[in-house]
Amino acid sequence: MNRFYNFVYTILKPLIWLFFPHRVVGLENVPEGGALLCANHFSAWDPFIIAVSLPKNSRLVVMAKDELFHIPVVGFLLRKLGVFPVRRGGNDLTAMKTAIKSLNGGKRLLVFPEGTRIDNKEESEAKGGVVLMSTRTNTPMVPVYCGEKRKFLRKTTIVFGEPYSPVIAGRRATAEENRQAAEEIRRRIYALEEVNAWK
Repeated sequence: MNRFYNFVYTILKPLIWLFFPHRVVGLENVPEGGALLCANHFSAWDPFIIAVSLPKNSRLVVMAKDELFHIPVVGFLLRKLGVFPVRRGGNDLTAMKTAIKSLNGGKRLLVFPEGTRIDNKEESEAKGGVVLMSTRTNTPMVPVYCGEKRKFLRKTTIVFGEPYSPVIAGRRATAEENRQAAEEIRRRIYALEEVNAWK
């Protein structure tokens, strides 16, 4: 158990709920074992809000852009929290191995299939790497919708959808199967937008 994660979680949860009030829907859809939590990414606050929406003992690890780990102190703290880097724009084998090891170990891995924060969902696309992680580890992908762009004190909803496991014909997914499954998980993420209203 990551004691540092538990310590930070305990401090951040009430602060996040105070400044970004939100309700959580569909938490029962998150499997007990390993799972890929695939979320949209409008705001830098998204990972924190999703993390505190899960139970403290959720065994959460997060994949984040490599640039963050080159910031003094920040990189050290991120690693202590169970966050690991990925180099964007290419095949990062180290990140992929870390992700696969985490999933095989029964952890929940938070990823953003679109690869970066976006301003317009109509102009983005999901990357095939998330499908590769799922099929290599036989781990389901859980779509997560994290509301709109984050504003202080603006109410929003975090929605966890039903798990999705891509079906592939052979032992390993083809490039086309990866593309189709990546687009499908993206579609499922934004389909959850319809339950985003605060009720």
